[in-house]
Amino acid sequence: MELQQLIQIPPIDTSAAAQARARQEQLTKPQGSLGRLEELSIQIAGITGNHRPQLTHKTIVVMAGDHGVVAQGVSAFPQEVTPQMVANFLNGGAAINVLARHVGARVVVVDMGIAADMSEFVGLVHKKIQPGTNDFTQGPAMTREQAVQAILAGAEVVEEELARGLDVLGTGEMGIGNTTPATAIAAILTGKDPTEIVGPGTGLDEAGVRHKAEVIRRGIELNQPQANDPLDVLSKVGGFEIAGLVGAMLAAAHHRRPVVVDGFISTAAAMIALSLAPSLHPYLIAAHRSRERGHDAMLSWLQLNPLLDLDMRLGEGSGAALAIGLADAACKLLDEMATFAEAAVAGKK
Repeated sequence: MELQQLIQIPPIDTSAAAQARARQEQLTKPQGSLGRLEELSIQIAGITGNHRPQLTHKTIVVMAGDHGVVAQGVSAFPQEVTPQMVANFLNGGAAINVLARHVGARVVVVDMGIAADMSEFVGLVHKKIQPGTNDFTQGPAMTREQAVQAILAGAEVVEEELARGLDVLGTGEMGIGNTTPATAIAAILTGKDPTEIVGPGTGLDEAGVRHKAEVIRRGIELNQPQANDPLDVLSKVGGFEIAGLVGAMLAAAHHRRPVVVDGFISTAAAMIALSLAPSLHPYLIAAHRSRERGHDAMLSWLQLNPLLDLDMRLGEGSGAALAIGLADAACKLLDEMATFAEAAVAGKK
């Protein structure tokens, strides 16, 4: 699928959403008493075109990639942690694996640009563009062509998973240093100074956070990314895993599947994806409010209200897994609860 085709996202099915809302009003509860769970089920009905949607096949795609800007000392962890954690994902030992098992989701791990040879890793989806991005303080992180290639590769992953069954997509990532490109994207698109939104990432101290903000500012000043051109922003300061998530989100929405956006990094990808395809917005479900500084500004820019606020800042898709559990519960309430008529319960006077 070409990019121009990928960004053609169908409008929400307002008839299915209206039918879901009408059913909610007939279920054995005071109207609106299940709050955001009701609205969530109605949103998913509109997305899927099914007034009683079922999220049987849950998929969390974890995109992994490395970043040349790590050479500037922006992370508390060394780059070799990226392939080590990917191995942990594949062995089922990470937080995302535990939470995915908890909600009945499968985890798909993708090498978008890890700076190591991953060819022998069983179960890994291989979409590597190159071994890590370039250091964006020295020039663009990637070429514009590579950005498009990575987006399309991310879309291919979702297309392949659709064939296995995919009713809802959760987004996740792994890449040491990736809060730096995510912050750069957020700064450019929101117009905020990096110092306003930069955070500690994997655990930088205050001096480390100040240095990270300065690195981001240098990269932006050098590359001059244009906020009105999302591919320019992505190629100059982004990451291959971020680009892969952009493609995954667009492909899921293109096929009328809800997209549950994880935390800080996934939200940066959602900002690029929405800039490419404004009709993506109603397909997005913000999983949680990350503790990472700057996430609020990103959510405000996206006009999304997250489902959870648990002081989490792990990434991996951990928040998305929990939110998928809520989405599943919301759909089951809509589908399985009895109406007043079915239960022979008297309705409101």
